[in-house]
Amino acid sequence: MKKVIVESLIGTVVALVVATFIGFAGSQGGVTYQGLPLFALCAALAIMVQWLVFIPSLLQKTEHYYDLTGSVTYVTVILFALIAAGNFDPRSLLIAVLCLIWAIRLGSFLFVRVKGAGFDRRFSRMLEIPMQFFMTWTLQGLWVTVTLAAGMAALTSEPVPIGPFAIVGAVVWLIGFAIEVISDRQKSRFREENKEGFITSGLWSWSRHPNYFGEIVLWLGIAIIALPTLSGWQWATMISPIFVIVLLTKISGVRMLEVSGKKRWGTDEGYQAYLASTSVLIPLPPKK
Repeated sequence: MKKVIVESLIGTVVALVVATFIGFAGSQGGVTYQGLPLFALCAALAIMVQWLVFIPSLLQKTEHYYDLTGSVTYVTVILFALIAAGNFDPRSLLIAVLCLIWAIRLGSFLFVRVKGAGFDRRFSRMLEIPMQFFMTWTLQGLWVTVTLAAGMAALTSEPVPIGPFAIVGAVVWLIGFAIEVISDRQKSRFREENKEGFITSGLWSWSRHPNYFGEIVLWLGIAIIALPTLSGWQWATMISPIFVIVLLTKISGVRMLEVSGKKRWGTDEGYQAYLASTSVLIPLPPKK
């Protein structure tokens, strides 16, 4: 228990340090609001929203509002950045609309899913360790800040005429969003009839985690749209798509589900065949 608490404390401090660095880098060359760097204010807002909702969640020992809070934070930060900066140019509006569509869709999807299941297995032990639970909420604030960093830098910088990068980025985002939505719906339909099985149809026959691949692609699209507005230290915000890749493949997402899947179906011959024939992340034709 003591080790978990210490590790959680360290994780919280590291998350705040990284968020502070991103807040500093993204603010360079950006606009200010009430005399303060707008980008840094957005990063602070992302963390503060998590901490505010953490308090009642801890008291009620519930994780039901975790994912929903993440999405609400995206919406709050995006609208605040857009309105406070006053940049209603085509690029800013495009980034804001695309990010809002993604946040509202994913947040509502995850909220309905956890309410239907009654629990989120990721939090089965965390709810009993307040420091670890607090770290998880802080990490979500970091997740919002870093994944949105490139787009937020564009929203809080002086407008740059829209051009080819915006078109290419929007197409990339659309492809990623479509893959994420379609794969989520396919799995939801499968779960309605197969509570304990594993899905191998649709996009899931080409990738074991097509939803995460879609999310990586759509954030890459946002970074491409934002790219022409970046300068100096703001280039550090291009860590956004890299962070999403590392987070979803090495920390949560793919890594956790691969471990969980092997524990549940590791001795199943069908599952072993699925692992051998299907790409982990990038959708590819099944191996024969």
